[in-house]
Amino acid sequence: MSNRTISFKNIIIKSKANAAGEAPIYVRVNIDGKLSDIATKRQILPERWNSETGAVKGNKEDARSINTKLDEIKAQLWAHYHKLEREEQDITSALLKRRFTNLDKPDHTLTELINIHNKMMNERVGIEFAPGTAKRYSTLAFHVKNFLKLTYKIEDIKLKMLNYQFILDFEHYFKVKRECNHNSTLKYIRNLRKVINLGIRKGWIEKDPFIKFSAKVQEVKREYLTKDDLSLIEGKDISIPRLELVKDIFLFSCYTGLAYIDVYNLTKANLIKGNDDELWIHTQRQKTEAKSHIPLLPIPAQIISKYKNHPECIHSDKLLPIKSNQKMNAYLKELADLCGINKNISFHTARHTFATTVTLTNNVPIESVSAMLGHKSIRTTQHYAKIVDMKVGNDMKALKNILSTGLNG
Repeated sequence: MSNRTISFKNIIIKSKANAAGEAPIYVRVNIDGKLSDIATKRQILPERWNSETGAVKGNKEDARSINTKLDEIKAQLWAHYHKLEREEQDITSALLKRRFTNLDKPDHTLTELINIHNKMMNERVGIEFAPGTAKRYSTLAFHVKNFLKLTYKIEDIKLKMLNYQFILDFEHYFKVKRECNHNSTLKYIRNLRKVINLGIRKGWIEKDPFIKFSAKVQEVKREYLTKDDLSLIEGKDISIPRLELVKDIFLFSCYTGLAYIDVYNLTKANLIKGNDDELWIHTQRQKTEAKSHIPLLPIPAQIISKYKNHPECIHSDKLLPIKSNQKMNAYLKELADLCGINKNISFHTARHTFATTVTLTNNVPIESVSAMLGHKSIRTTQHYAKIVDMKVGNDMKALKNILSTGLNG
């Protein structure tokens, strides 16, 4: 920098004066004798301009405002100059002008932004994010690439091209091309929104393409087992070993409320004797990383005892010998058929059953249920309370009909 001639001078150009006679103010950049003029978007009458100081004369409010703005522009120009120095650029007055006016701003792309986002997330797996969370964003990258090919016949898109229509097209892709339901579609869109927010924070996206987009999650029916359904499964003698195992693991989840991945992750170290001298499960939910402390009821305690000498539990230190989620769900459908339960159950049905039939229906306070489920917000647990209230309402309607029939008879 010491070997270069650099100056920033404020000037007015009288020949470009407007109808009111006000001349536009420019900052003249001089680097090694090469000049570039940068418009300040400010005007002043020539008689109020001091060409020697490069400032508006006097102390009027508009003079102070314009002079402050001119000082800010000079400070910004120096900041851009030093940044170009750090980038080891061949700095000219024209390049500095382009940098100041954003004309040389790189055209960042959506794929580039997703890759940066996912790289940061993958590096924080186990520290800040669960592996499943990182996998969801890898899936997002796949779908964005596929969406761009199918919808726009392109490999990538510049971030400055993203707009409200792009978001609508992305929504359409999932609902029509991928045949996703409304809530699944919103999960993908929300993940994209998080990536876009990163681009906004980095200054790569000037206008949020989501600004007009609004969609709410649709409340869905949460399948759960009734007390009678549980009794059918508990009392069913199973002669097929794989189904017997699935039955036991499923019941374990029905009486602990743990999701599949959290049961899968359980080791003997998660079994703790509490202050009440009773056995508890102390774990951390993989999905939310929330702590979950669950008193062990008799049925899950019996199941743990049953499998404590299972080869898989001995060799891997697992608490239970659980199969893959895919196999568990497939075998659960067989189990439901054997028990005569006409419901589309999955492993997650067990968690819903714990929240409703096992706890809330038996007057366990909702705060305790929320803590055992590892919910970060009690509002999540309140969905289950609504289900219980609906069941009570339906039961009472049935009772009213019975009483009404009896009275009329």
